[in-house]
Amino acid sequence: MEDNTQQFPDEESDLYEHYAFTVEKGQTPLRIDKYLMNFVENATRNKIQAAAKNGSIFVNGVTVKSNYKVKPLDNIRVLFTHPPYENLLIGEDIDIDVVYEDDTLLVVNKPAGMVVHPGHGNYSGTLINALIHRFDNLPNNSSERPGLVHRIDKDTSGLLVIAKTEHAMAELSLQFAEKTSEREYVALVWGNIEEDEGTIEGNIGRHPKNRLQNTVFLDDDAEKGKPAVTHYKVLERLGYVTLVSCKLETGRTHQIRVHMKHIGHTLFNDERYGGDKILKGTTFTKYKQFVENCFKVLPRQALHAKTLGFKHPKTGEFLRFDTPIPEDMLQCIEKWKIYSKHQELE
Repeated sequence: MEDNTQQFPDEESDLYEHYAFTVEKGQTPLRIDKYLMNFVENATRNKIQAAAKNGSIFVNGVTVKSNYKVKPLDNIRVLFTHPPYENLLIGEDIDIDVVYEDDTLLVVNKPAGMVVHPGHGNYSGTLINALIHRFDNLPNNSSERPGLVHRIDKDTSGLLVIAKTEHAMAELSLQFAEKTSEREYVALVWGNIEEDEGTIEGNIGRHPKNRLQNTVFLDDDAEKGKPAVTHYKVLERLGYVTLVSCKLETGRTHQIRVHMKHIGHTLFNDERYGGDKILKGTTFTKYKQFVENCFKVLPRQALHAKTLGFKHPKTGEFLRFDTPIPEDMLQCIEKWKIYSKHQELE
């Protein structure tokens, strides 16, 4: 029997993007190209089939073709080639909403739908493409991404601070690491949160069965994730959903989305974490139509980075910025306000 086992490239190689996971126990036989479309973000079936043809899809250490049927507990690994990172950093003339700017830094209000930095499936149209078109010689962060002190998800709107100088990058990054910066988000979540306010603690790391998600690890598995702390406060109860303020002590990937789901209050219309389903409410057709209309008005997770505060790295003055909740979220919230009032009157 021919040995198809291949040596994987270096994990740090800029020429590959890695995806690895184990198939769940209850998985029914399914072509691997169809299966992977549910696990690899932004990857088309053509790209997955091309990867299989190039010998870049491995099951239990052996290369497989695109028609391979996955089985429970199969260990799958995918390697996608992409251009070297420096080739992705091309300036593009893209409008950005600048809230504040001086010779040291700028604060931008990122719209929902804009990716912060280039990556798999998003090699143009990002905030970094816009920034390097506008500014020369932005300092790199520890991940070699120019100007970025922190980031927010593609479909999350709101405030980001960008460093223009090496000193600003170092000082601002330290503030985020030492938890002296202020970050407040507004979110609409499923369900009625019983407590008026509270704190969610739980280490966050990659979900063992779905690499597109993160999850909370507790007790014996806590070492698998990184410490994360989210403080929340109820702003308004709207029947089957609740409007909340979330303040971050830490800045883990998907932190608010993961923590709120962990306590049973998934973000409204958060597709990745299941919030695009009706999680609370009635079974009436009219209610289902109402929720679907809300999803159309707000076709993303209901999360906005509203407030950002930090000490200016040059002057030492503490700056605090606030931006209005965007129109799509406001329209959705207003619909729920009207609905909840109507329910109270019945």
